[in-house]
Amino acid sequence: MAGFAILLAFHLLGLWIQKGTSLPLPANVIGLILFTACLFLKIIKLEWVEESAQFLLKHMLLFFLPFVVGTMVYFGEIRESWLAIIGGLLLSTLLSLAVTGWLTQWLERRETRHE
Repeated sequence: MAGFAILLAFHLLGLWIQKGTSLPLPANVIGLILFTACLFLKIIKLEWVEESAQFLLKHMLLFFLPFVVGTMVYFGEIRESWLAIIGGLLLSTLLSLAVTGWLTQWLERRETRHE
């Protein structure tokens, strides 16, 4: 139970920081960054949260239900724009793959020059 309390505390800390500073990041991302930093700095031990994190990962599908239900609410709009949505997804995927491939090749060439 302590693991859930720690995870919740970091989420609430992220929420508090986001509201107080108006950072353009979601509160859960801020909390996750802080949590990861505390893990790396050994402020929080992995054993303290491991069991709770495994439980949450095991039941992660439940966290996607609100998203799926929300998608069904806007199904009419999605049906009208499905071609643009699919086109945007395909184009952005291909662009991401191309940029990643180019960057990987560039970094490999740069690394072989420095050796």
